[in-house]
Amino acid sequence: MLDHELVDMDTYSILIAGAAGQGLKKLSLLLVKVLYSAGYNVFTVEEYMSRVRGGENHLFVVFSRDRVQSPRQKADIYVPLKAGISPEAYTHISGDTLIIGDADYILEYEGQGSKYIPIELNELSHKYGSVYKNTIIGGVICGYLGLNLKVANEQIESIFSKKGNDIVEKNRVAFAEGYEIGMRNRPDKTLLMSERKSIDASYIMSGTWAVALGALTGGVNIVSFYPMSPSTGVAEAIATYSSELGVVVEQAEDEIAAIDMAIGAWFGGARALVTTSGGGFALMGESISLSGMAEIPLVIHLGQRPGPATGLPTRTMQGDLLHSRYIGHGEFPRILLSPGNIEEACSLTAEAFNLADMYQVPVIILTDQYLLDSTYNVSAEVIDSIIESFKVNKKILRNNSTYKRYSLEYPVSPRSVPGYGDGVVMCNGNEHNEYGDVTEEVEVVKKMQDKRMAKLDIIKENAPVPYIVNGDAKYMLISWGSTYNVITEALKEFDNVGYMHFKWLYPFPDGVVKLLEGKNIIVAELNSTGQFSHLLKSETGITANHKILKYDGRPFYIEEMIEAIRGIVE
Repeated sequence: MLDHELVDMDTYSILIAGAAGQGLKKLSLLLVKVLYSAGYNVFTVEEYMSRVRGGENHLFVVFSRDRVQSPRQKADIYVPLKAGISPEAYTHISGDTLIIGDADYILEYEGQGSKYIPIELNELSHKYGSVYKNTIIGGVICGYLGLNLKVANEQIESIFSKKGNDIVEKNRVAFAEGYEIGMRNRPDKTLLMSERKSIDASYIMSGTWAVALGALTGGVNIVSFYPMSPSTGVAEAIATYSSELGVVVEQAEDEIAAIDMAIGAWFGGARALVTTSGGGFALMGESISLSGMAEIPLVIHLGQRPGPATGLPTRTMQGDLLHSRYIGHGEFPRILLSPGNIEEACSLTAEAFNLADMYQVPVIILTDQYLLDSTYNVSAEVIDSIIESFKVNKKILRNNSTYKRYSLEYPVSPRSVPGYGDGVVMCNGNEHNEYGDVTEEVEVVKKMQDKRMAKLDIIKENAPVPYIVNGDAKYMLISWGSTYNVITEALKEFDNVGYMHFKWLYPFPDGVVKLLEGKNIIVAELNSTGQFSHLLKSETGITANHKILKYDGRPFYIEEMIEAIRGIVE
């Protein structure tokens, strides 16, 4: 019996560390399915290196009876799948951490003062086969936690059933062996986890799949992309159902071809999505400008990662906000959206297609590696409601012989597509008159510029106000994008801090200035310069009093967010 007290805490964190190719995701999947089936809310996120084999990746599995949607820095259970302690491991383990792993190398951690369950994996591998090592470790964890073995066996079958009954049975036997080791090492005071509880019906969904589902809900017909982490998964997810749903998914020869395919598709009446990351997005600047001049709708999903250049290609950052705001030569309106969680990733992506169609502008959806690679159980009722309530609203009119593609009568001109009526539909990347013919006539040029930019005022009038909690508080913490969940959880510790979350980044909705009058403003974001702080000042004249910034390629952990806020307000 270990001298290790596993108390009945609100939230519990498991960290799996190992090289690429060691099966971290399979072990995580097993734990998530068993924990969720036992009635726990689950959250996972992977931090990984840019390599196919080797290195050290970290996969967090957090679970709780309450909703849990953000990572913890400190691990309650640490599972190293290989020898050698990386410097980053020391940031996640402490004297309270239980370390479970191969007896040949977990004693390397003895200096941490942690507790251990050593497993004779080499011996067990001869008995079951090396491919079952992670199944054994999963059994140890589940046995230690007291999870129901019957529930675990049901999930083993669901995971391995496609490989045949023999593989299912071997995994069950290997898991049971590990389960007995875990049970033997359980302390007297444990989490009461063997009794199955019920939670609201949920989908276990990643941010990647949420964006894909949102695009399908929004009526996407064509997805064009050139592979670039972390955005490629969106195209892959949609491709899974492309034949069934009649969606074309095309890997282009480069990023410029990908965005031009999308522009051509929108010109012809389809709804297209481009999914890319920072380096690819940078190459698309000229075509985004073409979309602005020709007033062709466009939807771009930008999965952010650290730059500049290749940077940290598999890590996370909110470093492309100002790039998105100003990309493209010349002046033209655009809309920037950034979901804060998986639910918003679905709803905002769907909405992006209607917004592009309605205003005939580029719409850029900013996510990041952390959001895309996070997975947790989301309310089935919420996701189903997003899908069922959304209406695809196409703004395409039948043309006639007098049709003017760029009519000056309204800022948003009537849009038609070739072949839909008797008229001629002409779009032009040069400055043009109302019919689309090239012009350099002074008065027409000015009127066309004014017409395009006048869309911004209309968009602002319809932009939603930010989400606000505790608006009367002295301090107001502002964030955007994927920091939403960790901040809302951290703010449970503070009564004197309000919260304002922006999912609509540009143009700023009317009324923001009034909402922030007299507030001591804190802006939290994942970049080194406070890009949202700059955007806030340029759009409203308001200067942030404090900044909470992180830019090492990792997301905010709940502990460091609480510490940072406390350092400002106390």
